[in-house]
Amino acid sequence: MLGQRVLTAVVLLAVLAAALASGNPWWFVALLAVAAACACWEWLRLTVSQPPSRPLCVGVAAALLAAMLWLAWAWLSGAQAGLGLQAAVVRWLVPLVALAWLLGASTAVVRGRADAPPASVAWSLFSVPAVLAAWAVLALLFMARGGVFVVSLLALVWVADIAAYFAGRAFGKRKLAPRVSPGKTIAGAVAGVLAAVAWVALSSLWTGSFGHALVERWSLWLALPAAAVLGILSIVGDLFESLLKRRAGRKDSSSLLPGHGGVYDRIDAILPVAPFAFLLSGVSF
Repeated sequence: MLGQRVLTAVVLLAVLAAALASGNPWWFVALLAVAAACACWEWLRLTVSQPPSRPLCVGVAAALLAAMLWLAWAWLSGAQAGLGLQAAVVRWLVPLVALAWLLGASTAVVRGRADAPPASVAWSLFSVPAVLAAWAVLALLFMARGGVFVVSLLALVWVADIAAYFAGRAFGKRKLAPRVSPGKTIAGAVAGVLAAVAWVALSSLWTGSFGHALVERWSLWLALPAAAVLGILSIVGDLFESLLKRRAGRKDSSSLLPGHGGVYDRIDAILPVAPFAFLLSGVSF
């Protein structure tokens, strides 16, 4: 199992590195679109419980993939329609999705429930804008600021996740959200948030990184609390997916990534972090 997990991770990192090193932004943006569509399909599999509706999940994910690829083409080619939609994404979609994560998903996590029928429908509907907003943010940031900026942003989530895992195993006693994810501990959550803060402080030394942009806009003393907020949001994203999986009676969102579960399992923390990071960074188009 460990060997399979390591092999999958190596392959994924190799594909990501190849897309970043290609010199053509299309490959990285398209790779993000495929990952986002897979995550949307997995999300819907968790919230749509009736088997007759499963083909609809595939159809929605396929339509989303087509829309993202068209947007990528329009943005990269400078098409007028694409520029108009870019403005709509930045001014409306991203802030509204951020608000939904803050008020809706966070509340569901705190309550530890997402099983009432209206909530199930709401979370199914939320899957598309949530995934689309995260993809659009990463794609636009990549086009505007390059790979270093995007990877340094993603690294904030990865560092927080790794720190939370090891601190939780070493020191975790009190459970963070036992009704949602019994494995998560308060010690792990605190370590994850502190790691996010430390990463922003460290990466701010590198020109062109997300941390540098955050400090440049807000000053170090405001950037560090902002990093803590992003660390907390990464935990919310993780717990929210755990909530959906618990409701659906599943351990993983799918088996697309051997040893890792599904794509959604790998990017759950990124989905709420991306729109807030975009708003905090002050990157304009």
